[in-house]
Amino acid sequence: MKVLKRIIPIFAALALTASAFIFACGFLLWVPRGASVNGVKVGGLTYTAAYRRLKLNAEEELKGKRLRISGGGRTYDFIFPEITYEEHFMQTLKGVKRGESALSPVRYRLVDEESVISRICAALARPPEEPKVIFNATGQPFTIVKGEDGRTPDADKLRRDIAKSLEGAFGEVYVAFNYTSPHLDEAQIERDTRPLSSFTTWFDGSVKERAHNIELAAEKLNGRVLASGGVLSFNAVVGARTEANGFRIAKIIEGGKFVNGYGGGVCQVSTTLYNAALLAGLEIVEYHPHSLLVSYVPPSRDAMVSGDYFDLRIKNPSPVPVYIRATASENSVTFSLYGRSDGYSYAFSSEVSAVIPSPQPVTVEGDEDRIISGAKEGAESVCYLIRSRNGKEEKILLRKDKYLAVAEVRQVKRADGAKEEDERGAAS
Repeated sequence: MKVLKRIIPIFAALALTASAFIFACGFLLWVPRGASVNGVKVGGLTYTAAYRRLKLNAEEELKGKRLRISGGGRTYDFIFPEITYEEHFMQTLKGVKRGESALSPVRYRLVDEESVISRICAALARPPEEPKVIFNATGQPFTIVKGEDGRTPDADKLRRDIAKSLEGAFGEVYVAFNYTSPHLDEAQIERDTRPLSSFTTWFDGSVKERAHNIELAAEKLNGRVLASGGVLSFNAVVGARTEANGFRIAKIIEGGKFVNGYGGGVCQVSTTLYNAALLAGLEIVEYHPHSLLVSYVPPSRDAMVSGDYFDLRIKNPSPVPVYIRATASENSVTFSLYGRSDGYSYAFSSEVSAVIPSPQPVTVEGDEDRIISGAKEGAESVCYLIRSRNGKEEKILLRKDKYLAVAEVRQVKRADGAKEEDERGAAS
């Protein structure tokens, strides 16, 4: 009995302690009644439930928001969960009092913001687009395409503007750019595409095969662009003078004589280009004179091409390209060259230092009296290039040449006896 009397007070004390603990826990586990946070009633809820309700409310609000970033003709939209938030709801709940309406601001942020900004800036960046020139083979020589400024998005400003939008009413963010101008301008392009020279030679358009060869060779050269420091090979561009390459048989000079051969007339094209190149201030790397005088240029201004070994090669010493236009009409061929002028104007001075008389006529027998080929005088000649600038003139020796003279070839009618003897010999 004595033991029981001692135990009863102990149980009573434990009961009072448990009641006090339960009362205290109840005070700690439930939000005070009548309390609200961010307009959400949370009073009487456990802190866990209240926290969840506030999180759910914040996410529902965020789902109705959108961050839009625009720039460079593109638009980027970000919504939840690409946009998230930071909160302190539990801290607010632990401090709220009975019947109190508390505010617990949230801070919105863009998920992986630095990576997003980096990708947007990379997508919208654009290097300066230089103005460029298109060289036309026909019509107007050049079409100039305007350049555009380069742009670099301002990443720092974009970062600040995103933060401002997320902190405010989610206003649209516009990407700001820093602009870079092209290095070239249209005035520079025009300076680098000015006419340098134009040279024309004439021919008899009624000789169809020769006219065809001239037109074909000119067509192959038309529209060529000779890069700065580059060398143009006439033979490489025009190709072999063969039937397979489109050329026809016409008169050519071979072995000091006029004979028929494929590509007759092509040397007039090379000669015309040679003269145009010199008048444009270009450098002649290789040229060859004809063995006989030609009719389409003065002496010491021709440029013969033949096979793979006699070529015309022209170098562009200018720091910019040289553009070549070649046109052939019914009886003329013209080369016009464009590029940047070296500041000089050019002209020729061709002089014949000696005339070489034609040899005595050569007579052969035939069916009738006729002239097979006429006599042609030869010449010794020299050519100077006259270079002028600011009223000062310089005379530069280009070349000295010697052209062979050609005898007249006459055919005389055979005597009847010689003709019959020839016929008998042929019959036997």
